[in-house]
Amino acid sequence: MSYLIAIDQGTTGTTSLLLDAKTLEIKAKNKQDYRQIYPKPGLVEHDLNDIWKSVEDSLDKLFHEAKVNPKQIIAIGITNQRETTCAYTKSGKPLTHAIVWQDRRTAAYCDERRADYEKHCREKTGLPLDPYFSGTKMRWMLDHVEAVKDAADKNDLCLSTIDTFLVHKLTNGASFVTEPSNASRTMLMNLATQKWDTGLLSFFGISKDFLPEVKDSFTEFGKTKNVHFLPDGIPILSILGDQQAALFGQACINVGDLKSTYGTGAFLVLNTGTELIRSKTGLLSTIAYTHQGKTIFALEGSAYIAGAAVQWLRDNLKSIITSPEVETLANKASDLDQMKPLLFMPFFTGIGTPYWNSDAKAAIIGITRGTDNSHIARACLEGIALSLNDSVSSFKKDFPNLNAIKVDGGAAANDLLMQMQANFSDQKILRPKVIDTTAYGVAMGCLVALGKITIEEMPKFWKLEKEFNPEKNSYYPEKKKLWDNTIAKLYLS
Repeated sequence: MSYLIAIDQGTTGTTSLLLDAKTLEIKAKNKQDYRQIYPKPGLVEHDLNDIWKSVEDSLDKLFHEAKVNPKQIIAIGITNQRETTCAYTKSGKPLTHAIVWQDRRTAAYCDERRADYEKHCREKTGLPLDPYFSGTKMRWMLDHVEAVKDAADKNDLCLSTIDTFLVHKLTNGASFVTEPSNASRTMLMNLATQKWDTGLLSFFGISKDFLPEVKDSFTEFGKTKNVHFLPDGIPILSILGDQQAALFGQACINVGDLKSTYGTGAFLVLNTGTELIRSKTGLLSTIAYTHQGKTIFALEGSAYIAGAAVQWLRDNLKSIITSPEVETLANKASDLDQMKPLLFMPFFTGIGTPYWNSDAKAAIIGITRGTDNSHIARACLEGIALSLNDSVSSFKKDFPNLNAIKVDGGAAANDLLMQMQANFSDQKILRPKVIDTTAYGVAMGCLVALGKITIEEMPKFWKLEKEFNPEKNSYYPEKKKLWDNTIAKLYLS
């Protein structure tokens, strides 16, 4: 048999999937978590050595558990946390910790330059000037990290997102490449041309020499070389940022197809086809993928915190031992009257769509003497669903007739959360049998690159596991109104 490897390098860990190259059946899966680094409030970092070790360990254990010879691997796909930014030498030596997409250290920089950016740059990037994106992180590294400054002076600097770093390591430095779904999140690439833009580079003061080559999403990015856990010569054929990979893995290949991924954050992405649409409601214009010179665009809504809020209950409040236990605990809060005044605002790292308030902080509001852990757990899930619903509301204004929302990611397994999402958003929710959709998407991309399937054939691989339909209950619109009023008072005034 021949196999595909899909590497999903996420915010809290690296997941590797082994898939049958003919049927796309998942044969084995392994996830390796790694540490999160919080130097100060609002700052989030990763050690690139930790990330690379998690890739090594994940693949090592995957092969061991599946009892598969790595020589049977015919291609590798990579999906990654997108805006997280790396600095390393041309030999692959990390120069500093990666700055994670959640990090807010460049908020003041964004505030100072926002007016000029909106005037000269926004049209090119489709993105607001926000600490979320990579360009400001690169600028910060060049300004504040001596090792990065020295490498720049010596022309020995690589600045990139995680996908590029992994390919660089897997190919022993032979490839320094990315693709548009990742490059479009840097604020340095022109959406219309899919190239690094001279004006944007000048605005942020970043040299093109430090940036990777931008290639199509499904093509050969390089071959493995001198990696102890893989034989030489395996082609890397598919790369997508995690949210675009989920869109692809959900077979959202037609205009109007929509998916929501629940990971550390939650992200809603709509396929807009070959038309670059600019939202009037705070959504992001971005690139879904490029193939054989054809670009498919997307609109995106971003909620920075989803699964991370549940992790906070687990790690900080100790109200649950494992994240999946939140559903059982939340189900104990069956008295909705007790829940009516209670709001969990999961804004630990600011608010994304549609408000883009990087200074926002999390809060729990409306606690009474009767509030217990079950009510907090349910409010947490409601906060995730309501936060994402703000993006759904924006989509409805731009696209009044939305399709059903296909869901994926770890928290999509939570039936209560999915029903809440259907209720708050008044949209049908469809959960597939495979919810590891990000990794599944780049595995599909490998088959597209190999010519084994066409993009039009992808829907035949998508299988429904469960459908959630909106329930009619006055509690949900009333809670949404309370949510909207609270955001207006606390975060927008």
